[in-house]
Amino acid sequence: MFKKVFSASLPSAWIASTLLLLARVFIGAMFLCHGVQKWLYYGTLSQDFPDPLHVGSAWSLILIIIAEVVCSFFFIFGFLYRLVLLPMIFAMGMAFFVIHDGSLDGGELSLIYMMIFVFMYFIGPGKLSIDAWLKRRFEESIERKSM
Repeated sequence: MFKKVFSASLPSAWIASTLLLLARVFIGAMFLCHGVQKWLYYGTLSQDFPDPLHVGSAWSLILIIIAEVVCSFFFIFGFLYRLVLLPMIFAMGMAFFVIHDGSLDGGELSLIYMMIFVFMYFIGPGKLSIDAWLKRRFEESIERKSM
């Protein structure tokens, strides 16, 4: 038992991909909840939502809803994974550094999300994702054509 607890060995590919899937589902669902709340209260929030990009409060809110709702769905399923992480990272970077002035007093959640998304960007979606499935299908089709 202790040997396994203190082992520095990496988990198998299947276990790592399963953990990445669970992380994508949990983190994506949590981030999605923020977006759905903004979407439900769009009428109220659009009047005075922060506008760090100077495109208007309503457009800033629409952009953050896209990052938090649409991108979260793609993130959960591992579809266009790294591409959808870019607006999510950008949105949380703007929230932390611009809206909260880099302060942990009220901005810690945006910093946590941003760092998780940066880590997940470099780790990748894992084998249990639509991107991995599409890659396998593409490689199989090329292999069949070369025969």
